[in-house]
Amino acid sequence: MSTDRDVSPSARADAAHGGLVVDERRMRKLAFASIASTVLEWFDFLVYSTAAALVFGPLFFPTLGGVQGTLASFATLAVGFVARPLGGVLAGHVGDRYGRKVPLVGSMLLMGVATFVVGLLPTYDTAGMWAPVLLVVARIVQGLGVGAQWGGAAMLLVEHAPVAKRGFYGSLVNTGTILGAVLGNGFFLVLTALVPADAFEAWGWRIPFLSGLLLVVVGIYVQLKIEESPVFTELRHASSAAAQRAGVRKAPVGQAIRLYWRQILQAIAAFFVVNGTFYIFISGILDYGTKTLGLDRTPMLLVVMLAGLTQVVTIPVFGALSDRLGRKRIYLTGAVAMAVAGFPMFWLIDTGSLLWLGVALVIGFTIHASMFGCQTAMYAEMFPADVRLSGASLGFQVASVLAGGLAPMITTALVAASGGSWAVSLYIIAMAVVTFAGVSTIRERFQRDLYAVSSERADGAA
Repeated sequence: MSTDRDVSPSARADAAHGGLVVDERRMRKLAFASIASTVLEWFDFLVYSTAAALVFGPLFFPTLGGVQGTLASFATLAVGFVARPLGGVLAGHVGDRYGRKVPLVGSMLLMGVATFVVGLLPTYDTAGMWAPVLLVVARIVQGLGVGAQWGGAAMLLVEHAPVAKRGFYGSLVNTGTILGAVLGNGFFLVLTALVPADAFEAWGWRIPFLSGLLLVVVGIYVQLKIEESPVFTELRHASSAAAQRAGVRKAPVGQAIRLYWRQILQAIAAFFVVNGTFYIFISGILDYGTKTLGLDRTPMLLVVMLAGLTQVVTIPVFGALSDRLGRKRIYLTGAVAMAVAGFPMFWLIDTGSLLWLGVALVIGFTIHASMFGCQTAMYAEMFPADVRLSGASLGFQVASVLAGGLAPMITTALVAASGGSWAVSLYIIAMAVVTFAGVSTIRERFQRDLYAVSSERADGAA
């Protein structure tokens, strides 16, 4: 069994004497901080997707109306995804050079302010064309924030985690993403149930966005209470010494693209069906159910929220399972399962029954969790420490543009063009094929020490 260099320098010293000591108390504190930051970050980012499906069309694009207004609303949603790779690049450069905490804290401050501003924006009736312009600007800043956050939180957690539990601890970051989405839907569910429709469109929709400043508080806590990753700290000193001897100082993002472009492409493909189906489930289905199937908005929100809530259990379960069976096997099985379920899920949804809609979404979310649960650890194992945040963030955020950001808009357009859901099922199958092809080429390293992986990749690159 390899020495666990992922825990801490002191733990490695203990391991050398035959007894590995893992500071579970520190891991629990780190896990809590990572989950809390991710929940609030993604609550802020994903609450926008719910608002885009429900109210942003008539409020910010009233001159378009109908499907065109919805598409314009979803286009502003997609703009945030376009900004995410830039946020990932910036976070990767800063995080691989100065530490994982710096981009994590900065992203929370950026997201908190941008989300708060959305809650204060004037609508089209008040500001005319300036309203959608300001909405797009705020959404771009949100995209930069969330693009920077995931990599910092994910790498900080997995680089602290012991080898035998890396999949489980890594899955907690993605569980925070789901909790953020569920809380966003839940917030809107309560508002639509308690606030009359006219009042909701006038001011009720603003309330979730105004809570964005909570991220500032969490950011301060992380800055003051959380230690830097020991794997990064140790390898940074080694890399800095080597660079100084060679007389060079290369940008981490450039190094990642030059030396590990294949791994970045693999990471993009791996996230394709995961990210695409997630936004179909939480946003595209809301629009399809209310406007095509004629279902009421409030019960639709409740069903989506409850189905998504199952991932709070299933994502950590699959993350832990990947520590025993490997990331690749579970991921490939999930991609195949999603392709097989593409048509049956929509057959159930098209019944117009909320019960069968819930069953379809639970099936979809469970398959989704099988891949999302082991993704963070798999990404970490694909890159060495000195470019890990850059490589993982690029793969994650570029895929978020190509798959997730466009998914609700593509879903709406496909339904409008085809007159039914069959085209969306084919879209899901196509994304699953991309993911299967990419993951099948990834080298499995699930039982490897991250320090050893980094040293091995550094030697190979040299």
